[in-house]
Amino acid sequence: PAAALEDVFDDPAHGEPGRDRIAVHLLWELVLLAAAGVLVFLVNRDFPEAIRGEQLDGLLVFGAAVGLLTMGAGITLRTGAPNLALGPVAVAAGLHFAEQSDRGVVAAMVPAAVVVVALGLAVAVLVAGFHVPAWAASLAAALAVVVFIQQRTGPVEVQGGYDPTRHASYLFGGFAVASLLAGLFGTTKAIRRTVGRFRPVADPALRRGGVAATIVTLATIVSMLLAMLAGVLLAAGGTGPVPPTTGFEWTAVAIGAALLGGTSAFGRRGGVAGGLLAAVALSLFIRYADERDLDIALAAIGAVVVAAGLVVTRMVESYGRPRSALDPDEDWGTMSDSGTLSDWDPPRPVPPEPWTSPVPGQPAESRTDTWGAGRWGGPER
Repeated sequence: PAAALEDVFDDPAHGEPGRDRIAVHLLWELVLLAAAGVLVFLVNRDFPEAIRGEQLDGLLVFGAAVGLLTMGAGITLRTGAPNLALGPVAVAAGLHFAEQSDRGVVAAMVPAAVVVVALGLAVAVLVAGFHVPAWAASLAAALAVVVFIQQRTGPVEVQGGYDPTRHASYLFGGFAVASLLAGLFGTTKAIRRTVGRFRPVADPALRRGGVAATIVTLATIVSMLLAMLAGVLLAAGGTGPVPPTTGFEWTAVAIGAALLGGTSAFGRRGGVAGGLLAAVALSLFIRYADERDLDIALAAIGAVVVAAGLVVTRMVESYGRPRSALDPDEDWGTMSDSGTLSDWDPPRPVPPEPWTSPVPGQPAESRTDTWGAGRWGGPER
């Protein structure tokens, strides 16, 4: 009926009718906000100079770079097509910028942007055209980028004089505004389900249509460009030469932060400010660990964040489902908007089927009625 059209998927034969519940995301974002506040308190208590003056500008640039990677991962996760090439692309872009930055920022990055867009199109052709898993296609692209990275035999000094810390507040503020706007738009039902249309709802081999393919293509290209910008900030805002690492540790940090922010690993579902808060908390933790000389590998941080993010995904998928999507055969009542069980409705008794005796019937006059007899078959007293 027309009244129910607002609550159905674009594929009502397979999708779950109803609106995704956003309360679980908002509650989790309060937890992330508290965690970020605790980290700010610890850094300010133990190393107050780290969040003041020039060091604060460097922290903001680093946070913007981590945030751009997180945003790129969040976009591809929301579309149901995760991009594993984010880290290698960021490292490759940083190395290219370090080698060519003496020509100017624009002259150095325009060729890199063209290559990155072409790489994103190649991944999108495999994912949307051949309808193969995005993680596998992007992994192939990541390995191709690693070949470019491994042509360097050692760290590369930045040749140019561009200093992003002069625009630190604008860079971080731009990322924060973009992240919040994307999250707010993502709460709109039409945008939320259009963006997540590539998420499989039945057999994953079934194609999801031209709209889903277009969304995945755009998301893949945008995520590649965001990773490129993050690599430039990491290279230009760093305190030393750019090491030629594989970059997979940055992929883990990016995807882990997006998952930790409440973006589902299965696609479509996500919060409002979770990615921003997760990026801020992660940047603060990395700076705090560096100041305390904890010597924690970035890959180890990425592994822990990804594992924690998968737990958050389970929570989001369990309590963020539409209320009308609950199994009607369950006998444990209905789930409320807060994720708790409401009034219990016991199962209705099933009437027994009529029982028929396999013994053939006997004529009425030939039967002997013994119910009127005594206990042992004698005459009734």
